[in-house]
Amino acid sequence: MKRISLVHEAHKAVQTVLQAGDYAVDATVGNGHDTLFLARHVGPGGIVFGFDIQQNAIDQTRSRLEQGKVETPFELFRVSHAVMTNTIPAQFHGRIKAVMFNLGYLPGGDKLLITRTDTTIAALNQALRVLAPDGLLTILAYPGHSGGDQEADEVDKWCADLDGSRYDKLCINSQENQKSMPRLYLVNPA
Repeated sequence: MKRISLVHEAHKAVQTVLQAGDYAVDATVGNGHDTLFLARHVGPGGIVFGFDIQQNAIDQTRSRLEQGKVETPFELFRVSHAVMTNTIPAQFHGRIKAVMFNLGYLPGGDKLLITRTDTTIAALNQALRVLAPDGLLTILAYPGHSGGDQEADEVDKWCADLDGSRYDKLCINSQENQKSMPRLYLVNPA
């Protein structure tokens, strides 16, 4: 089976729920690709909130947004995504149309600085609290690197434990029958 781009699949899925004027969250800004994607889709009437613990990621994302000449308001927070509900102003809770997670390490950065299972699971729970009833949560997990297998397994368990009467969930593998290959989870309120 040909390997598919899970980033592309995540973007396609988010495009089905996101409109101009919406609010969105990039829970792991990294190099800013998803942040820019979200900003272009919500436009000047929306807002994008971004989280990362690395100053380099915040700086690269800010630069990418400025170079992309987007007029969308954005707020970048150099804090863990695990404090999402305390950081995003309360008036946006329950109104966020898309929350995107791209787990692992910062491409081109220190591969020892990775997302951690405990903060990721906490952040996923908080993402559900800020998500709009017609919103979408995307989680791109990368087993195959140090810490990635455990994190991907815990995300898989977290998704499996979600109440099926309250949430629709789907897992897309980048390659069939390859446990160490990246996987994308799509979660939305039912």
